[in-house]
Amino acid sequence: MGGSGRPGWRWLDLRALVTSIVAARAQWARARIVRVVYCTAPIDGASNPSGAKDQEIYLRALRAANSVDEITKGRYITKLVRAPLAVAGPGGQADVARSAWPVMVQDSAGQPVRNAAFLVSVAQREEKGSDVNVASHLLLDLLHQRITAAVVISNDSDLAFPVAQVRDLVPVGVVNPSKGYTAGALRGESQTGVGRHWWYNLRPTDLTAAQLPVRIGAISRPPEW
Repeated sequence: MGGSGRPGWRWLDLRALVTSIVAARAQWARARIVRVVYCTAPIDGASNPSGAKDQEIYLRALRAANSVDEITKGRYITKLVRAPLAVAGPGGQADVARSAWPVMVQDSAGQPVRNAAFLVSVAQREEKGSDVNVASHLLLDLLHQRITAAVVISNDSDLAFPVAQVRDLVPVGVVNPSKGYTAGALRGESQTGVGRHWWYNLRPTDLTAAQLPVRIGAISRPPEW
């Protein structure tokens, strides 16, 4: 969505975004936003100092503009992963690359080993904790009766169980922020549980229409944003 090289969408006003999305839902007439929680993970300043600086500016801006009520941070971990070399196949599925000319594997006798797989190792950065934090806030808000409906902006199928449980108690809207289809585990029927549930795919125009002011007090939007 958007893309790192396209300015005009990253300086996002989260409260304005969700307010506009909810306002367009006929089944939630007169709904109002009472609590916005942003779950994210800090960028590593050692490997990406400019990204970490811009992220911190953005988090300060969200607080200063009252765009969020709470920011909960997870973490990133870097680990070495070994997996077969693959390319994108039909429907975006991974197709394992196999040996074939002009790149061929040879055995110890120098004979071609056709259809062999290539095992590669890569450094993988993985966000940890954000899905758990989203689920925890969702259930705690219900427990403390802070909400009568919920909007979850995520396409993480790990949230399937808590979202399904919450649908039995309050209406839930699921907003998919990615370009692809909504994860099957997050889909459902609008009238399950208490009913009035809905699903929405975020569009680039939703982002560009919900931007923070360029300056918020002493805080300025990063130039490349």
